[in-house]
Amino acid sequence: MSPVMLELFFRSFWETVVMTVASGAISLVAGLPLGLALVATAKGGIAENRAVNLVLGAIVNGFRSVPFIILLVALIPVTRFIVGTAIGMWAAIVPLAIAATPYYARIAEVSLREVDRGLIEAVRAMGGNRWTIIREVLVPEALPSLVAGFTVTLITLIGASAMAGAIGAGGLGDLAIRYGYQRFETTVMVAVVAVLIVLVCVIQWAGDLLVERLDHKS
Repeated sequence: MSPVMLELFFRSFWETVVMTVASGAISLVAGLPLGLALVATAKGGIAENRAVNLVLGAIVNGFRSVPFIILLVALIPVTRFIVGTAIGMWAAIVPLAIAATPYYARIAEVSLREVDRGLIEAVRAMGGNRWTIIREVLVPEALPSLVAGFTVTLITLIGASAMAGAIGAGGLGDLAIRYGYQRFETTVMVAVVAVLIVLVCVIQWAGDLLVERLDHKS
């Protein structure tokens, strides 16, 4: 590749990393509380409320059922309102975060449901309130599984960020479409695919390593 193309390649790689990290962080901050709320308000939960649980479940299922490329287009007015534009790296973070939040919320819900109810009842018996149960039992006990689920979410976001390139979001996906596909530059396409594979492998390796360490501590 030419020096100009290399510079463009590295810039696109950085845009993909920023989109993935930023939207992943938002999905973690918003998705974990949402997952906790789903578990807490479920039948037999620490704050059982069927109506709230049904509403939250319907919202999560609604967003998860929409294909990302459709959600990407449907959220253009929202994206333009938040960041002032509907194209570019920062614009892509909005739909990526909105799509990833319910996805991670369901993963977190499954992880939190696996926590031994005996531990929850023990804390209740000692006078622990809901916040104590969440802070001392639910999150610590489910932490390895939560980290593993977040790793999967980040990897999913890499694929989604590449898809966002189809509408000018920037990143490696945009580079692959504009140069690898439309201009028939096979070298660019191969390089993008190779970098995406390496990026996914690195994230999976780091996530697995962290999960292993957390398992040893627990």
